[in-house]
Amino acid sequence: VDLYSINFNPILSAKDFENIQQGAASEDVKKQQEIINKSDLIVLAFPVWWYNMPAILKGYIDRVFSYGFAYVEEDGKLIGLLKGKKVVIFANFGGSEEEYKRDNFDKCLSKTFEEIFRFCGIDFVKTKFFYSVPYVDDSIRKGYLAEVENTLKEMVG
Repeated sequence: VDLYSINFNPILSAKDFENIQQGAASEDVKKQQEIINKSDLIVLAFPVWWYNMPAILKGYIDRVFSYGFAYVEEDGKLIGLLKGKKVVIFANFGGSEEEYKRDNFDKCLSKTFEEIFRFCGIDFVKTKFFYSVPYVDDSIRKGYLAEVENTLKEMVG
């Protein structure tokens, strides 16, 4: 799903909280939850901005992976409801690999993504980072795309 092309509203509103308390969801959220329910593999591809995912993707996760759909609380324990699904993340950076590995930022970001989806019961498969994307030549970008293709082929068999 291209969040920009569907004009996804990333703002978690008071109405969204009200819906969650009532076990409901707005139509745009329901549609995305149906897509996730039908999927075995969730693929995220995005640029890293300000050391994180773009706000529209964070808002998507906040609104769509909501209580009652992605997780519940039972007997004081949080239980992920999206078991049996896998996620793979492809993220690109403007900076070099050395910049992001120097302070273990790559590991920090991978761990953040991993925990978001494990919280929901999803099997976290892998994060693949691509570095210096705006500055490398087309042959390197084509190599990045080949890595994406090969990873997806491995995932779907």
